[in-house]
Amino acid sequence: MELGIYSFAENTVDATTGRALSPAQRLQNLLEEIELADQVGLDVYGVGEHHRPDFVASSPAVILGAAAARTKRIRLTTAVTVLSSDDPVRVFQEFATLDLLSNGRAEIMAGRGSFIESFPLFGYDLHDYDTLFSEKLELLLQLRAHERVTWKGRHRAPLSGQGVYPRPVQNPIPVWVAVGGTPESVVRAATLGLPMALAIIGGQPERFVPFVELYRDAAQQAGHDPATLPVSINSHGFIAATEQEAVDAAYPPYIDTMGRIGRERGWPPPTRQRFDAERSPTGAILIGSPQQVIDKILYEHELFGMQRFLLQLTVGSMPHAKVMRAIELYGTVVAPAVRSAVG
Repeated sequence: MELGIYSFAENTVDATTGRALSPAQRLQNLLEEIELADQVGLDVYGVGEHHRPDFVASSPAVILGAAAARTKRIRLTTAVTVLSSDDPVRVFQEFATLDLLSNGRAEIMAGRGSFIESFPLFGYDLHDYDTLFSEKLELLLQLRAHERVTWKGRHRAPLSGQGVYPRPVQNPIPVWVAVGGTPESVVRAATLGLPMALAIIGGQPERFVPFVELYRDAAQQAGHDPATLPVSINSHGFIAATEQEAVDAAYPPYIDTMGRIGRERGWPPPTRQRFDAERSPTGAILIGSPQQVIDKILYEHELFGMQRFLLQLTVGSMPHAKVMRAIELYGTVVAPAVRSAVG
């Protein structure tokens, strides 16, 4: 099983210190974190696209290109590319370039995004939310399959056999579909024969088992071998030497971030009771000692049989030194134990 990290490059006021980093310093820290993840043997690092003042990763391909020059083996992906509000031609070109820079380590995780700021920013109508994604995903897949494409849709100018360059090292470059738990998205990924990344950031992971079962059943019905289609589980968490240390580090930024986003979306305010329930052995977030995180990843592997697990270590701004220590523990303690257990 592949083990990795994803980040939105959050840059808010630290809930503990009351200070915020400059955007430049936050990006330098992020590159150091990716470099360390590579050095300690983690498999994947993902950067999510956002267009808000609390994140500094509006252009993941640029960040991952910088990371490619500082790493040797770790795979570099988005988490996610908001394909609905982007141009598939440019997405393909950017990640083909990243693939060349990294010598075949680039991936695209395509999704509709957890926020909507990019739609008005780039002139798209939210009423077209579903058709934008399906149409642009179709074009992206044609672009990776063919050097020259003839295509026509509703939301982009047609292509009439133009060549799209450069071509990547990987043929084809991996494209994952990120889903948040809607059956339609699951079936789309399965029907297209694309790997699926399932975000589980709240509640009980067990309730997501039917989505993974639906994915594998729909893939088989579409003529694909489910054994060849990997599933990734993406969740929030944090690792420290002890459970108490992990909780003390993660709780303030987690409550601050989830409370702020919750107020935007009308969610009930987060509570310590809810936080503790989420980090319980059967909850969705993985906050604790290395052994606790090992146990929970293995518990989820029993549920899903996933081939990849990605951990979002920073849900809210956290001290860089603590994040670096968490990455070190993840790569040197958690990952070897999980790999040994699942063979």
